[in-house]
Amino acid sequence: QVHLVESGGGLVQAGASLILSCAASDRTSSNYHMGWFRQAPGKEREFVAAITWKGGTVYYADSVKGRFTISRGSAPNTVYLQMNSLKPEDTAVYYCAAAQFGELTVAGEYDYWGQGTQVTVSS
Repeated sequence: QVHLVESGGGLVQAGASLILSCAASDRTSSNYHMGWFRQAPGKEREFVAAITWKGGTVYYADSVKGRFTISRGSAPNTVYLQMNSLKPEDTAVYYCAAAQFGELTVAGEYDYWGQGTQVTVSS
């Protein structure tokens, strides 16, 4: 069992930046691909970004490409999401997730999820 803990959400104005962090709180010998998803009120959870366990390949949703950057930390199974030029439409609860296999843009492929962190962007 992997327990993921996110941090870094908050309330910011449009155009600002935020960094979200996610770490696995349990010691694990497995290496996971990591992803970020988000869910706005009344909408389905959507893919934001993902990174393979070695960090060699990254994926982004078109809506965040060029503004968000996903990266891995030095500790095992840690991941960051640098969010620049934030827009009101980026407002959502952001979830970190871990997967051993599968299509990393698909929520159903992930094995473990964090509790989510709220990001609110005011206009």
